[in-house]
Amino acid sequence: MPHAHEAGWAHADGALRGPSWLREPVDPNALVDHLWSLTATKEDGVLTIGGVAMTDLARDHGTPAYVLDEADFRSRARAFREAFADYDVYYAGKAFLCSSVVGWVAEEGLSIDVCSDGELTVALRAGFDPARIGYHGNNKTYAELRRALEAGVGRVIVDSVDEIARLERLAAEGLTARVMVRVTAGVEAHTHEYIATAHEDQKFGFSITGGDAMEAVRRLQAAAGIELLGLHSHIGSQIFDTSGFEVAARRVLALHARISEELGVDLPELDLGGGFGIAYTTQDDPSEPAQLATEMTKIVEHECRALDVAVPRLSIEPGRAIVGPSTCTLYEVGTVKEVALDGGARRTYVSVDGGMSDNIRTALYDADYSCTLASRGSDAPPVLGRVVGKHCEAGDIVVKDEFVPGDIAAGDLLAVPGTGAYCRSMASNYNHALRPPVIAVRDGVARTVVRRETVEDLLSTDVGVESNS
Repeated sequence: MPHAHEAGWAHADGALRGPSWLREPVDPNALVDHLWSLTATKEDGVLTIGGVAMTDLARDHGTPAYVLDEADFRSRARAFREAFADYDVYYAGKAFLCSSVVGWVAEEGLSIDVCSDGELTVALRAGFDPARIGYHGNNKTYAELRRALEAGVGRVIVDSVDEIARLERLAAEGLTARVMVRVTAGVEAHTHEYIATAHEDQKFGFSITGGDAMEAVRRLQAAAGIELLGLHSHIGSQIFDTSGFEVAARRVLALHARISEELGVDLPELDLGGGFGIAYTTQDDPSEPAQLATEMTKIVEHECRALDVAVPRLSIEPGRAIVGPSTCTLYEVGTVKEVALDGGARRTYVSVDGGMSDNIRTALYDADYSCTLASRGSDAPPVLGRVVGKHCEAGDIVVKDEFVPGDIAAGDLLAVPGTGAYCRSMASNYNHALRPPVIAVRDGVARTVVRRETVEDLLSTDVGVESNS
């Protein structure tokens, strides 16, 4: 892996050249369909989602704004439920969670995976059945575990010896815990190192090869008041094929078989995690849920036959693959400037009214995004552009490389697809920015499901404001 420039990747060698996969579009006004949500279309150059023109949405709700296509979210949730009909499908709430989304998940027949007390609170407040909630996290406190068990969560994914001790203490107090053991299978998914989660040198889970996983199973199996459901494995995020799942399943199921042989315990469940990729740009080619289900089921059945063990009840945890493509972020262009590059080339810098406070993924993961002019059509030839935010950071970049109409100007609306996963969840108040709203659109109606932050929200935790007033 190349070393990062200390001032950010935008200063590294080669950063001024577009990627090899980026091709100049024949029509810069056209949408690349597989990057956008189900109902996204263009009418006379104006982007319309869920029957709502983005020009109208910007007028009524302002920018920046996350635009969530409800029909698309529901369609993707339903596709996973139907394709993985014999599995338990847990929507990974960390991708994006709010009360409305909790309701949609419940209505589409999925369970929910949470990884913090805050996410658990949202799910419970929205009336979600706690028995269908899985609780993740590598540092759950005693108080958090107590609340989860008292609420009746269906399973706790155990991540450390300290957590086991906390659960033993709670069980001794009369609470019942249904648990899975998160294991690291030594498989590194083909993804950014910060989102690859099954290699050994990282914070999650118990090592299979080091023997820690087996010891955790022994201890949990012997504990009164703790019901051991099975093993849990998650190999990373933004994964496009099942080869990593195949290696991980082989190693996890070998441990599953060893537990049966040595402890005489047939664990009833196995969770294969999530991490299924989506298309952010034209270089991405994700698999459909039906294909994933066929291939993953075949892998598990083959390994179970080889080990002479029964196939356990399987579960998966898609998050990004459901909510990611369902949302775009709508911005207003503030400034446009041309920058001369080496060799006589030029790049157009398009500054928008958001940035790394509403989408940190480009700076954090070197993520790629696409974009389109959303408020009008253009006959101008496309030019190589870079969409940047308004924050005081050179690395405040939303879309590193994209062709934009040559006449793009201040006041235009620009939309970035594929921002449903982790953008609002990771949003911040950097530079004291106000976090954007989430506007759900469906059948020509736009409604706020998460409101825009206000200055009052921003100052509400600053106790010096009151003392100095």
